[in-house]
Amino acid sequence: MKVGLVSDSHDNLPKLRAAMERFRAEGVEHIIHAGDFIAPFTAAPFVELGVPVTGVFGNNDGERRGLAARFAPVGELHFPTAKLELGGKRFVVMHEPDLAEAAARSGLYEVVVCGHTHVLEVRTAGALIINPGECGGWVTGRSTVVVLETETLEARVVDLD
Repeated sequence: MKVGLVSDSHDNLPKLRAAMERFRAEGVEHIIHAGDFIAPFTAAPFVELGVPVTGVFGNNDGERRGLAARFAPVGELHFPTAKLELGGKRFVVMHEPDLAEAAARSGLYEVVVCGHTHVLEVRTAGALIINPGECGGWVTGRSTVVVLETETLEARVVDLD
């Protein structure tokens, strides 16, 4: 199963649309967003794609009710974490990475997804830890998402620039 990982989109609709187009081309079957969508209108590209979404709220997501309502047709947004199973692998999703290492070493998950830092990171520490970087590209100037193959746990970085 292919899972699309995205974080820190920060209202950048052109980059979100580019990410959804790449996810469509890759045959992504589920999308995980690790927070900082910002405004409810950012749900539109996800809803248009029609792939199930699981997300968590980030520290900049103020209008949580509006975001949750807009994402309702395709998925759910959680706080502070989301736990799910995809392709036979157990995932935990969080915005801030403070507990990512502990979650990875706990033995409870195969994949830990986080965001917040805007820094792309794919590493193993017991479980696979992935920060897909920033989709928005506002801080680092690089817009990235990750496509994860659950069978092999191969994480491929996709540059949207």
